[in-house]
Amino acid sequence: MSVPRIDHVVIDVADRLDEAAQQYHALGFQLTKRAHHSLGSSNHLCMFDPDYLELLSPGSGARPDLAGFPVGLNGLVFAMEGADALYDDLRARGLPVQAVQRFSRTVELGNGQRGEARFNVVRLESRTVYDGRVYFCEHLTPELIWRPEWQTHPNGALALARVALLARDPDSVAAGFDRIFGAGAVARATGQDCPHVLWAGEVAVEIWPRDRLARVSGATMPEPAGRADHIALLGIRVRSLRGTEKTLRANGVQNTRAEAGRILVPPAKAMNVALEFIE
Repeated sequence: MSVPRIDHVVIDVADRLDEAAQQYHALGFQLTKRAHHSLGSSNHLCMFDPDYLELLSPGSGARPDLAGFPVGLNGLVFAMEGADALYDDLRARGLPVQAVQRFSRTVELGNGQRGEARFNVVRLESRTVYDGRVYFCEHLTPELIWRPEWQTHPNGALALARVALLARDPDSVAAGFDRIFGAGAVARATGQDCPHVLWAGEVAVEIWPRDRLARVSGATMPEPAGRADHIALLGIRVRSLRGTEKTLRANGVQNTRAEAGRILVPPAKAMNVALEFIE
């Protein structure tokens, strides 16, 4: 396979999409208008370059892929081209892959104009690697997704920087990613307090022992809510931490912690995600 690149990450919000939008607006993100997939689900997006963050609700549709997952960061989505070829490759290598899913959603472009964004998705069976979802997204209409007017955020957010996953057995989770992307895709840790790391474009997917990330980072961890191996922390790169802190203060976001080189937001303020802003 080609070198992995994160396309987007997905925070499941159940039926709390309005609350999720309020929280992330207060955190200083510009959100796209609520959109509805042909699958029945609904979302808001925080668009960066070249990736994005999705707040996802099952909505009125039947989404078996979302069943059983609590509120929190559960979806790790990689970019791809050629969905059918990828499906054939994963299947030939014995990975538990689902058939290519083709769907669309409406896009409000402003001035009364609308478009239809279309996607092909290749999903691995849920919980193949960790207690969450790993899949691939092919954008057939990227011009309706990455639009400059949606990429400017009051908090200065620029891009995803890191995703930190807590694991009972980091070696096992790392082996799961190696099965997908090839042997050696995950760099194994060489120090006691260092995570295994899968570099996916400019985003570090870190695999930590369950009890070590909180101790090393000082971040408050989200509620597992029944998950064992799960994503706990999301790092967002910003233009200026001083500007980000000013936005959070102006919006009344409390209990954040500013340190050298980062601002930590507790899970209670970010839909059960430990959020980290870094320069």
